[in-house]
Amino acid sequence: MILAHLAGIKIFATGGLGGVHRGGENSMDISADLTELGRTPVTVISSGCKSFLDIPRTLEYLETQGVGVGTFADGRTGTVDFPAFFSRDSGVKSPKTIFDEADAAAVVYAQSNFPVHSGLLFANPVPESSAMAKDEIDEIIAQAVAEAEEKGIGGSANTPYILKRIRELSNGASVKANEALIEANVVRGTKVAVELAKLELREGAAPQRGGDSSVAGLSGLSTTRQSSDTVVSTPPRSAFAKSSSTGQPVDILVAGSLASDTICDHEPFDKPSGTVSPTLHTSNPAKISPSAGGVGRNVAVAAHLAGAKVALASVVADDLAGSSLVDHVDRSGVSADYIRRIPAVDGARTAQYVAVNDTSKDLLVAMADMSILARPELESLEYWMSTIGQSSSKWVVVDANWSPEILSSIFKAAKAHGAMIAFEPVSIAKAARLFNRANKAVANTSVVPNHTVSLASPNRLELAALYNAATEALMFESEQWWKVIDSFGLSGSGSRDRLVSIAGPELVEEGIPQQCIQLLPFVPNLVTKLGPKGCLLTSLLRRTDERLTSPEYAQYILARTMSDVSDIGGVYMRLIPPTRNVRQEDIVSVNGVGDTMLGVIVVGLVRGNALDNIVPIAQDAAVLTLKSTEAVSPEVRSIQERLQ
Repeated sequence: MILAHLAGIKIFATGGLGGVHRGGENSMDISADLTELGRTPVTVISSGCKSFLDIPRTLEYLETQGVGVGTFADGRTGTVDFPAFFSRDSGVKSPKTIFDEADAAAVVYAQSNFPVHSGLLFANPVPESSAMAKDEIDEIIAQAVAEAEEKGIGGSANTPYILKRIRELSNGASVKANEALIEANVVRGTKVAVELAKLELREGAAPQRGGDSSVAGLSGLSTTRQSSDTVVSTPPRSAFAKSSSTGQPVDILVAGSLASDTICDHEPFDKPSGTVSPTLHTSNPAKISPSAGGVGRNVAVAAHLAGAKVALASVVADDLAGSSLVDHVDRSGVSADYIRRIPAVDGARTAQYVAVNDTSKDLLVAMADMSILARPELESLEYWMSTIGQSSSKWVVVDANWSPEILSSIFKAAKAHGAMIAFEPVSIAKAARLFNRANKAVANTSVVPNHTVSLASPNRLELAALYNAATEALMFESEQWWKVIDSFGLSGSGSRDRLVSIAGPELVEEGIPQQCIQLLPFVPNLVTKLGPKGCLLTSLLRRTDERLTSPEYAQYILARTMSDVSDIGGVYMRLIPPTRNVRQEDIVSVNGVGDTMLGVIVVGLVRGNALDNIVPIAQDAAVLTLKSTEAVSPEVRSIQERLQ
């Protein structure tokens, strides 16, 4: 029960419960199960308590502990007996009758809304086909208990002895009943957990008391209106957010990875025409370049070169590689004040990334040791509250290298300080962390205007990973999500034709624009990177956005909000082709290209530019990195004036 509670598990199925032993009024032999139920808020499903215990006194003790007790009717009508483990009836009426799994879930949910810390006990009678007759098992138990008393077997040895004798005296019938009831309890517990999840999902989507919580209601919300009027909302500062900064203020805080990179470009001796991949299971000739890297570091350097004041919040081991990386960040012009050092003696290792590219500089495989970004000491909300508070940053860029638990703390702290959040998915596997259950800052009710992340920059594969993760996490099942989607007024074939006219048939067939639309309530600005095809920009626009009524932008307005009460004016979708074509022979490295784009995009937003104006500039910056041996080209500084 303790471990289940610590893990966030609310329903715990087992075989049988301990209880007050016969003669317990004198021996005070009471199982610790009962006191634990009185102080741990977990619902236990069992087939009652062991039938050789004192069932009436056990129920009385549970009532004293404040534990709610009920028994599943299991098809019966009226009041039912509390089961006696091996048999369905004990002769003692159950305090409550639970009709079915939905009834049980309703009780659990109701109790969770009260400030009590006791658990619940739901008794599930052993299946009829495997149950023992009450008279038969009572006789066997009486004999086993009498033998234990005669031999003076008490304390912790009492229960094992009695169970062994019951098994012997019943010729194994008790074992059959035991196995059947455990299986039945697991099935019953699973069904209760499912019903509870449905109930929490449905109730969690209902309007909150004390104000208008619809998508329309932006009351009580401080909003930052970009010149584009894109929906990028800043939540109000919480009561515990620090209003003053003790450190040097910056425009952008990047919370992400700092790593030692090793890039291996395959360079065959004969260099034949066409793409050539290295041969597996043997050594290959290559150009190997070590450098400072990490998604967070790359984004921070790009933003700095684009003209913003930037700090990097990361972590390294207190080793030679870590010291070298911190020194590099400091010399690059990015503040290293928020890079935490962890003693290497604790098993911490500075992050490392090794990439193997083919002759076209396209990534074939990468290996990353990012374990330091999951260190439990970095999960502290107070740590991130202090870090983000001292930086006074307008934007916090977060990469998905952090564990879901750490991501949750970063997101909560950023929202509490009123900073907007940009999310870099990093990879297919790590993109799913945005909607991971452990990331409690992003829930299925976190839709505009109460969203957590304002901007994300996935590639087409990471977008699919985000969509699949949201689907598995039931993010598309909440009432709030549906209200936002429904307000767009999109429908069937007409909407598909419109998507094809904007994004093209290939992307529509792949489902990319459709996935973007469904994710918009959670992330109102998506810049999906499509490689040689450019970027697909998908955004929610405010009702006051001039583009909604401008003929110049009519071709990009996918939908206009039908609701008069929503602050959302419509959906803007635009396929932005690459600003220039790059010859294959001019490509030096693809590593850091997407990071460069995101860093420049966030600087543009800090400067108050519209996303559709920023993206082409960010694409130009990405081309500079594409032609550079550096993870971020130093020439990115040349685009500063265009962002003013």
